Amino acid sequence: QVQLVESGGGLVQPGGSLRLSCAASGFAFSRYAMRWYRQAPGKERELVATITATGGITSYTDSVKGRFTISRDNAKNTVSLQMNSLKPDDTAVYYCYAVLTVSFGSWGQGTQVTVSS
Repeated sequence: QVQLVESGGGLVQPGGSLRLSCAASGFAFSRYAMRWYRQAPGKERELVATITATGGITSYTDSVKGRFTISRDNAKNTVSLQMNSLKPDDTAVYYCYAVLTVSFGSWGQGTQVTVSS
């Protein structure tokens, strides 16, 4: 079955960087777009970044543009999120998501990112 396992979260000071990774298995990874979402305490889950199946097109929510970069390695079945210039407002649980159809996908278990001094 589809499995997505995130890693790389942790505690970082404002202005610091983290790199999240998501290891995918159980489906033809290179054929599907992938996304990163996040959910802060008391808030709705928010789409952060999307990358197409080939990696040729990426998109970001306005609040992370210029600071975050989504990438993928189809040979290794991984998708990553490089996060720079982190702010306290970036504190959230970050989730990897496989866009399997227009209306259906699969979620990872999430990884906590805390930005605090």
